[in-house]
This record gives sequence, structure tokens and C-alpha cells, in this order.
Amino acid sequence: MVVLKGTRVVTMALNAPGPVAAARLRDAGATVIKVEPPSGDPLERFCPGWYGELHEGIAVERVDLKSTEGALRMRALLADADLFLSSQRPSALARLALDAASLRSHGATRGVRSLNIVGEIARPEIAGHDLTYLASAGLLGRDMPRTLVADVLGAEHAFAVALQLLREPPGSAAEVGLFDSLAPLAAPLRHGLTRAGALLGGGLPAYNIYDTREGRIAIAALEPHFQARVYALLGLAPGTDLSAIMRSRTAAEWEAWGKAHDVPIAVCRDQ
Repeated sequence: MVVLKGTRVVTMALNAPGPVAAARLRDAGATVIKVEPPSGDPLERFCPGWYGELHEGIAVERVDLKSTEGALRMRALLADADLFLSSQRPSALARLALDAASLRSHGATRGVRSLNIVGEIARPEIAGHDLTYLASAGLLGRDMPRTLVADVLGAEHAFAVALQLLREPPGSAAEVGLFDSLAPLAAPLRHGLTRAGALLGGGLPAYNIYDTREGRIAIAALEPHFQARVYALLGLAPGTDLSAIMRSRTAAEWEAWGKAHDVPIAVCRDQ
């Protein structure tokens, strides 16, 4: 996909959401330049492998934006850019004169479109991260999440907004909230569909997670014809709890059984 060929993007967005969004813009054909503080992006220290993957083909410059030289370098980069991607609190951008209003007030940068990723649209100055956004949305269980949900979904939202913003007049600006991006994921829970004991929250035996003789499996026989097939093949009355019979085989054996009988079953794999 090269729909953004010829588009120039400057980003100073750190950690996960910004780099993921920038990588999506790169993959769409944009030329991306990343400006990092002298200490670099924390993501590079936390997860160098993912950092390298996200920044492949992206030029990275270390710039002290609080210095006169750094501020001038940033303005020079933005003068030739179509989109400026950031992930700072509005007050922090304003202190650096990199908020949309400040950029529009300077002739050289007035044409750049600005997209800022914040924690929450209604409260952009409140500190937070993926874990706290999931907690606030009611999407956090007792165990630590196995991936970064708000960060990645927020990055996808930012990518979509960026595509739209690039069609808007020069100088346009938009904001994306990580917490706000969780709304589609929170809707099934809010409406009761996935609450504990609800249809898709463990209340339907044929749509659940089970321990097996070795490993765990997920079975998703949601439609009536799948459920009927499962119970008929297992010789059980419809609606019977499947915990006991699932322990009769390994997870791999159940997955193979599901494929053989066109039943949606998958091994719960640890990464």
C-alpha cells in the first residue's frame, strides 16, 4: 500500500502508540522522520526488538528541543512536512511552541497538519498508561494483560485519523485519546454480552476456555449448528458442561478433532 507516497511525516511521539502509528504511515508509503530526545525513546530500552521493527526505514534524529539549535532544527523539519505526529500533553507541546496554534502562527510551519495522541480527550493532562486506561474502561482482569490494548488500538485510531487529516486543509489539527479508543472494545462488556456468566462470558458451555489433559483450549461453538454437532459427536445432552470431557484429551488433540469435524477449537498458546 503506497497511498501516502510523497507524504512527509515528522513525529516526536514516543513509547508505543506513536511509533506504531508512525510505522503504519510508513507502511502506507509516507516518508517518516522521527525526532527523539537526547536520551532516546524509552521503548528502545524496554523492547529493542519491537523498537527496531517499528523504526525500520524511519530516519531518527536525537534533538534537544529545549535548546535554541534543537528548536530551529525541529522547525526546519516541520516546514517541509505534511503531518506532525506527537504524543505529549497539550501543556508540554505549548511550552515547546509545537502545539497547533503555535505552529500556525509561524509562516514556515503554518501549513503542517498536527495530530496529537493523548491519554483521554476529556482529560488530556492526566497521566496514564495502557494499564490504567484498561482499568478505567473495565477491561482489566486479575492478571496482567498479555498485550498493550489501548496503545495499539489507539495507534490504529491515530492512523485512521491521520489519513483523514491529510485530506483536510493545511494547518488542520486533530487529537486522539487512548482511553477513548477503547470504547468499541468496552461496548460488549457495557451491554452485558461478555460479563461473567453472560452468553460470551462463560455462560455458554460451548463457548468457553477449558483445561485439558495437557494445556488449555478455547472452543467457540456459538451458532446452534456448531453446538448441536459438538454435543452429538461427544454423546452429551445439549448444554452439558464440558469441563470433564475436555480433560480426556490434550489441547492439541482437541484442536485436531475440531478441524476434522469443522468445529472452532484452538489451543491456548503461550508466546
